Amino acid sequence: MSTTLQTVFITGASSGIGLATAKYFHAQGWNVAATMRTPSKCKELTELDSPRMFVTRLDLEEYDSIKHAIDAVIAKFGVIDVLINNAGYAQRGLFEAISRETVQKQFNVNLFGVMDVTRLLLPHFRANGHGGVINISSGAGFVCMGTITMYNSSKFALEGFGEALSYELASQNIFVKTVVPHGGVSGTEFGTRSRSEMAVPRGTLGGGPDGQGEELTSYEGFTKQLQAVFAGMNGGIVTSSEDVAKVIWGAATDGTTKYRYFVGPERDEWIAARYESNSDEEYMAKMRAFLT
Repeated sequence: MSTTLQTVFITGASSGIGLATAKYFHAQGWNVAATMRTPSKCKELTELDSPRMFVTRLDLEEYDSIKHAIDAVIAKFGVIDVLINNAGYAQRGLFEAISRETVQKQFNVNLFGVMDVTRLLLPHFRANGHGGVINISSGAGFVCMGTITMYNSSKFALEGFGEALSYELASQNIFVKTVVPHGGVSGTEFGTRSRSEMAVPRGTLGGGPDGQGEELTSYEGFTKQLQAVFAGMNGGIVTSSEDVAKVIWGAATDGTTKYRYFVGPERDEWIAARYESNSDEEYMAKMRAFLT
């Protein structure tokens, strides 16, 4: 058991940003606890012959699996220094067509699961006199679009949670930061899972899991417009998972009090609309021009 090397605990490490981050921290000499729902599917990490890589199961919707993973990592490495809350997905579809159960699932994974992992690790951080929490947010936590209302909601909530928590934990020598990929990230399965979780494309009244109900055809013009917007965004992706991993590494190790780290196009019209508008009215007018 090693207590001299620093240890990072990563959720959602089976693919995309999580996988790239696990590999990057490992290359920098850290102990890496790579957690995921199905470890057997991530042979790239499970078959790595290194005592500094530990892969274990964690499902954010199963509280006991979170506790078990944390206990197993501490037993393996003795200490956890940094938590990276990376796991998440985007629920897409018209809000009217999304069931209550599907809404709950989005928040269970993107917010409540993050809170559970963080809460369970805080006593360990306080006992050690230090620690760090890095939440992987999204441009969707700053800019809203139709048909991703649930994803927007969960990421806006994550932003509020992280910032407020950072003020509390600074008093305990525990830093909290957020990394914000925006404009799309290549090399991930994020879009694939988002589509698989999508409600019936045109939406159905009631949004039951069987997809039955009255079709919401009155939204058809709007959803076609949004599909074109998303297609344009996907076609302009310039950020890789490895790019994001390097920024996460910097956030974990730069020793600063900087809170937000944006990763994406230097000039992103969506982020610019939020931060460079002179008033809320100006911002809303820009967004409506983009999306309607």
